[in-house]
Amino acid sequence: MFLTNILLKKVKSKNIMVMVESVVSGYTFNVIRPRLAEKLEIIAYDKYIRQECVFKEKKKIRSM
Repeated sequence: MFLTNILLKKVKSKNIMVMVESVVSGYTFNVIRPRLAEKLEIIAYDKYIRQECVFKEKKKIRSM
């Protein structure tokens, strides 16, 4: 085992994938956002109601 492997820290990713959910219908999809940014709140097209509505971040899926 090399000393360099022990001394190096694991680098955190800069982006994370999060699930956003429609406030109106509950339709969800995944979005990639910067790790240090605030929680997402976006206006996007909802396939169920066929209109644009507000989507809020529900949970973190994985690091990118």
